[in-house]
Formats: sequence, C-alpha cells, structure tokens
Amino acid sequence: MTSLLAFVFVLGVLVFVHELGHFLAARRIGVRVLTFSLGFGPKLLSFKRGDTEYCISAIPLGGYVKMAGENPDDARTGAPDEFLSKSKWQRFQVLIMGPVMNLALAWVVLALVLFQGAPMAAFEKMPVVVGTVEEGSVAAQSGIVPGDRVISVEGVDVGTWEQLGLAIIPKANRLVTVVLIRDGQPITVRLTPKAVGKFEAGDIGIGPVIRPQISSVNSGEPAAAAGFREGDTILKVNGKDGVTRDSVIAAIRGSEGKPMTFEIERAGQPISIPVTPRAFEDTFRIGAVISPMELRKVEPTVVEAFKMSAIQNWEWTRLIFQTLGGLLTRETSVKQLMGPVAIADLSGDAAEAGLLQLFGLMSMISLNLGLLNLMPIPVLDGGHITILAIEGLSRRDFSIKVKEKMLLAGFVLLVMLMVTVIYNDLRRVEWFGSLMLWK
Repeated sequence: MTSLLAFVFVLGVLVFVHELGHFLAARRIGVRVLTFSLGFGPKLLSFKRGDTEYCISAIPLGGYVKMAGENPDDARTGAPDEFLSKSKWQRFQVLIMGPVMNLALAWVVLALVLFQGAPMAAFEKMPVVVGTVEEGSVAAQSGIVPGDRVISVEGVDVGTWEQLGLAIIPKANRLVTVVLIRDGQPITVRLTPKAVGKFEAGDIGIGPVIRPQISSVNSGEPAAAAGFREGDTILKVNGKDGVTRDSVIAAIRGSEGKPMTFEIERAGQPISIPVTPRAFEDTFRIGAVISPMELRKVEPTVVEAFKMSAIQNWEWTRLIFQTLGGLLTRETSVKQLMGPVAIADLSGDAAEAGLLQLFGLMSMISLNLGLLNLMPIPVLDGGHITILAIEGLSRRDFSIKVKEKMLLAGFVLLVMLMVTVIYNDLRRVEWFGSLMLWK
C-alpha cells in the first residue's frame, strides 16, 4: 500500500506540473483550453470553470490538456483562440513548457532536499583507490588488488567513486576496458561487470578504503575526557592500521581497561589520542558512537543548494543520454529500463526511508520525464516540436495524412517501449519471474 500511495503521489505531482506548463502557456497566448485532466480514460471527478473542464480520470499514468483546434482533423472555425490559429513560435512555447516545467521541478525540488542538509558517505567524492576486492569477483579474476587506482572506464575519466558507479552500473554483462594505476604505472584490464540485484546493475566487486568515524561523544566518559570530537576519523588503534568499526569495538572491549592509543584524523591532520576504556556492566567502552564509514555533513546555503542541484541534475542528464546511447549501440541492456511497477517499488522504498528520500526520487523522475518528452518522437512534445521545426525550415506544412503516419509511427514506438519496460517490471516480480521458463 505504501508503494501504491507513494507512486500515485509522485506521478500525480509530476503529471500535474507537466500539464500545468502546457495549460499556462496556452492561456498566456490566448488559446482556449477545453480540458485539463490528470489521468486518462473515464472521468472520475470533474468540474467546469469558464471554458475549461478540470477532471481526474481513471488511469493514473499520465494526463493531458485538450485545446480548441489542437489537431488538424478537429472541427475548426478559424477563431483566434484555437491552437492551430497561432503562429509556429507561439505553438512551440505551448509545447515546450511541459518538459521545461518538469526540468525546473527537478532543479527546485533537489535544491530544497539538499538545503535540508544530510550526512553523505565521504568516499563518494574521493579518488577511486581500491580498498577491498570481493573474493571471486570480476575484479579479483581480472587481477585488480587493493591499492590500485581506477582512472577510466571505456575511455571516460572517473575521478570519484560516484563517477565509477555511473560508468559501471549501465555496463552489466558488457565487456569494458578499465585503466588503473599501480605503483605509478598504468595498467589496462578487460572485464565484464556482473549484473546484480533486481535492476541488474553492473558491479565488478571492488570497494573503497573505509575508515570508521566518531559520530558522537558522550560527555563525562573517557572519549570526551581524552579529547575525541564528533567527526574524528580513526586511522589506527594501538599502532594497527586498516581498522574497521567492528575491529575498533572489539579492541575496546578486549582492552580489559588498559590504556589504548588512537590515531585519528581531524581537519586533515593526524592526531594521537591516548584513552583508557571504562568498565560498563560486563564489557568496556570509551563512550563514543562509531560510524562504520566517514560521513560528511552537507549544509549548504540556499544559493549553494541550487548550484549543487544544477550540478547533480547535469550529471544525471549525462547519465541518461549515456544510457540512451548505450541502448542504441547495445552497450546498455534494455533489461535495466524501468516501468511503472519498478517506479512504484522505488517510491515505496523511498517513502519508508523518509520524505527527503521520496522528494529526491521525485526530482530524478521529473528530470527523466522532462528529457523523455523532449525526444524527437512523434506523439511526444519533442516530436511535435520537431515537426514544427521542419515545417518552419521548409516553409510549408505537412499534409494531414503525412502527420497521421508520423504520429502512428511514434505511437507504435512508444507502445514497444511500454511493452519492454512492463515486461522488465514483471520479470523482477519473483512469482511472475518463476513462470518465465524461457529465461
């Protein structure tokens, strides 16, 4: 139920904003709007104000704005408030405003999410220095070892772990070339990322150098008295490096109350801190909460949040076009495409994690929706804009029959896409997937 409600909420907001863009642009240039509908099919709720009927329809997978004289085969009177009575430039404004509103929503919503501030894994923005290699993984079989630094995938530079993920995830079951640095020398390896999870994301089995971090210090206990602070990163314990959260806790509990020496990093500088654990019930502790990895708190100003949102949306845009290009060249599997069932699943997971996660997902989906609608495919806004552009350049309009054929081709293409994504969604449903004997 959570997934369904979250999906309806997310999709409802995105569709409303998209159609509102068309509606406001049409009204601004004097086009009479007959219907503003959220959803398709039979109308469940409706009311009329002025010339426009506002309604909620039964199938919540989109929406539409119906304008007077919108289609060439509509009954037309030549009145100035009909869509086709307007100039090509004016019609372009109406068509473009739906996708533009989705792109703007993605930017604004993500900026608001970022402005709230949140702890983020520090390694995501760090160079790709391999800390761990899973036994039997693709990376292990290819000879990658801890200490190697990955610098490119398929000729694309990867400066951070986040960029590595964007490069590897779409490449499941595809042979890729990875360049890394070992002992100052470049090494090239060829490997095939393994498809993992229900979305079949590419994975090669490597992880970053993970260092535990002090996330809070209890006043009046040994850690506070010794001078530990929130945000201190633990480098060594009793001279032993490569420590993890579990190994640090084990060392504290096994200290038997004897003095210990922690080497921590604070503001980029190493500091040595001696501390003596205190007995508590049947164990020993220092009075600090230890996080398994370094976290960095992002607390931007409003202006910084909007800048960060613009940068992140641009990175997502690059990934979207990279994925689309990969689909055309078969470098990206169509199995990674998601449809309404998968989006509902993701929405439910995000809603359970919190509102910030849900709105972050909404931002990403809004960006995808805006870019998808700008594609030059007849039926979509981008297709209509392309037809307008061609007519403008050729200085003559296509005949109704030609337009009908173009729209039919676009419709067939969209149906094929919908069949593909829904099939992918059903494959990820365990009980349905078990019935697919041809897999």
